[in-house]
Amino acid sequence: MVRRNADVCLFLLVAFGASWLIALPVWLGAVRLATPAFALVGGLMMLTPSLGVLAVWALRRRGTPLKEWARATGLTLGPDRGRTAALLATALLGVPLLVAVALLISAAAGVVSLDFAGLSLFRAQLGAVLGQVPMDPRILYVVQAVQAVLIAPFLNAIPALGEEWGWRGWLLPRLLGDPAVTPPPAAGHENAEVAHAGNVNAEVAHAGTSDAEVVGAGGVNAGGAGTGGGNIGAAGERRGRRVWLALALSGVIWGLWHAPLTLKGYNYPALGAWAAVLFVGFCVVFGALLGWMRLRSRSVWPAVIAHGSLNAVTGLALLLGDADAPPNPALAGVTGAVGWALLAVVVFVAFRLRPVVSAPR
Repeated sequence: MVRRNADVCLFLLVAFGASWLIALPVWLGAVRLATPAFALVGGLMMLTPSLGVLAVWALRRRGTPLKEWARATGLTLGPDRGRTAALLATALLGVPLLVAVALLISAAAGVVSLDFAGLSLFRAQLGAVLGQVPMDPRILYVVQAVQAVLIAPFLNAIPALGEEWGWRGWLLPRLLGDPAVTPPPAAGHENAEVAHAGNVNAEVAHAGTSDAEVVGAGGVNAGGAGTGGGNIGAAGERRGRRVWLALALSGVIWGLWHAPLTLKGYNYPALGAWAAVLFVGFCVVFGALLGWMRLRSRSVWPAVIAHGSLNAVTGLALLLGDADAPPNPALAGVTGAVGWALLAVVVFVAFRLRPVVSAPR
C-alpha cells in the first residue's frame, strides 16, 4: 500500500513540510497576521505544492519527458482550446459574480449589514490613508473593484499556479488513478490490486476527451443507458463515485495544507485555531468547482484564474459591510456558511449541465 502510493506520500511530504518551514516565522512570533511580511509568507507557501509535483517528477517519474509531464499535469490548454477559453472567461467573470451573489444572499439572510452609501468599513480600513487619497472613496472602491476583477487574477496567477499545479494539476488525476501521472507497478509486483489502482479509472481522470460516457451530478454514466445494460451502468456509477471521492479528498488535503496559517485564525480571526477546521469545509466545496474546471478542460489554467480571482475579490467584497457591525466571515460571504451553500448548488448544476466526460485518452 505504501509502496503503491509512494509518489503521493512524497508529494504531501514536500508540500506540507515546505509550507510549515516557510510559516515558521509566524509561529515564532516574528511575523504577525495582516502585515506585509505575512502576505509574503502566504505567497511563498503557495509555491510549495508545485515543489511537490517537481519532486515526484524528478524522483518517481525520471523517465517521463518534461513536455509529457507538463501535458499530463494540465500545463497545456488541453485538447479543446475553445472549451478551455470558455472556462477561462467563466473563471474570470464567474468567480466575482459568485462572490457578489454570496454577499447579497448573506445580506438578505440577515448575517451581514451592508453600507453601500457610506462605505464605512472601507473607509475604516483605509484609516489615515483616506485623507491622503485625492479621490472620493466611492470612486476609489469602484476602481479597486475593477482592478480586482479584470487585472488582479492575472497578477495572482503565478502564486495561484503554485497551488493549482499541485492540487488540481497533479493530485486530483493521481487520486483518480490516471496512468499518465501514476508510477507504473514495480517489477515483480504486478498483481491485480496494483494494476487496478493504476488503471481502473484512467478514463475518468482524462475527462473531456470523448462523448462516449459522461459522469454528471450523482455519478451517473449517461452513456450506459443506451449501450447495454446493468454492467455498464454500474461501472459508470462506480466511476462517478470515484470522481466525487477524489474531489472531496483533494479538497480536504488542500484545506489541511493551509493549517500553518489557519491555526492562527487566518480567514476567520474570531475563531482562532478553529478557523483551520472551517476552512477545510470551504476548500472541499470550492475545490470541487476548481476540480470540475480541471477535468472538463484537461487544463489547470481555468482553476488558476478562478483561484487568483477569488483571492482578489473576496476581501474587497466584505469591505462593503457596516463598520458598526463588521461581517462575520464564518457566516457571510463566499467563504462563510452562505457561500458554502451557494457553491454546493453551483457545483451540482455544473456537473449536471456540463458533465465530466469519461473515456480513455
